[in-house]
Amino acid sequence: MKVLITGATGFVGRLLCAELLNQGHEVRAAVRTKVVPIENVEVTIVGEIDSGTDWSTALRNVDVVVHLAARVHVMHDTAVDPLAEFRKVNVDGTLHLALQAAKAGVKRFIFISSVKVNGDHTTLGRPFTEEDIANPQDAYGVSKLEAEQGLLQIAQQTGMEVVIIRPPLVYGTGVKANFASMMRAVKRGILLPLGAIHNKRSFVYVGNLVSLIAKCIDHPAAANQVFLVSDGRDLSTTELLRECASALDVKARLLPVPQKLIEVSAAMLGKRAVAQRLCGNLQVDITKAQTLLGWVPPFSVEQGLKATALGLFQD
Repeated sequence: MKVLITGATGFVGRLLCAELLNQGHEVRAAVRTKVVPIENVEVTIVGEIDSGTDWSTALRNVDVVVHLAARVHVMHDTAVDPLAEFRKVNVDGTLHLALQAAKAGVKRFIFISSVKVNGDHTTLGRPFTEEDIANPQDAYGVSKLEAEQGLLQIAQQTGMEVVIIRPPLVYGTGVKANFASMMRAVKRGILLPLGAIHNKRSFVYVGNLVSLIAKCIDHPAAANQVFLVSDGRDLSTTELLRECASALDVKARLLPVPQKLIEVSAAMLGKRAVAQRLCGNLQVDITKAQTLLGWVPPFSVEQGLKATALGLFQD
């Protein structure tokens, strides 16, 4: 099949290009500006992604679109109206692409959404499922939900199949932001007051996410479905830090400060959101992908963290 990938030069996109090529697909990358060539991948420059993007050249003879490109979630958004900014790319840009894809004869449109459509936290032991009522808590999550709803309408109106995948935090070679900072802190042996956190959170190694996307390229049962994805093993913050230390071949230096004390202290300092990420639960159930598609995460947490460590600290 001929597959168009948006966001192909990003963290997930480059690995997806390589995997689909390895599986025998033809791959075309849609990029905003001129980039370093991707081996064996045809590159088409489309400019900024919004309601006016011309996708005609990029979509020529394409069977499947994988839409990775997005305005991503940021911790301290400085936009005057964040939701309006998210909508320009994540909603208007996505639906404009989908309509052009349907008109061009694309058979399937795979949209990489976010677990934030479900919400920001779960009750311990009660993970999100695809059947849960959507409950986004921020502008990014709202924009992803609106895009999903619009895509499903387009699927009904045009017959183009839509597949929606909602990942939690994605890590792996090339990861940045908080996950990379955390691994660097562990590597440096910084003493962290996180040795007694008993939450559970789902993560997904980029190789596992790419594996599910590849499965959805042509699996008949994936048509017009929503899937949650993870590594299949949830970790507490304490367990994650210990696993990172193991991957880095260092000793985790964790102080067993009571979780409640951390939460109260963070609240007093106006850092509730930080405490939620460190102490809160966010679990997803991947049973649907496993049973409907026969998909099993090919990489363990240990393998994923080891690859992440090598990518961050290779000589």
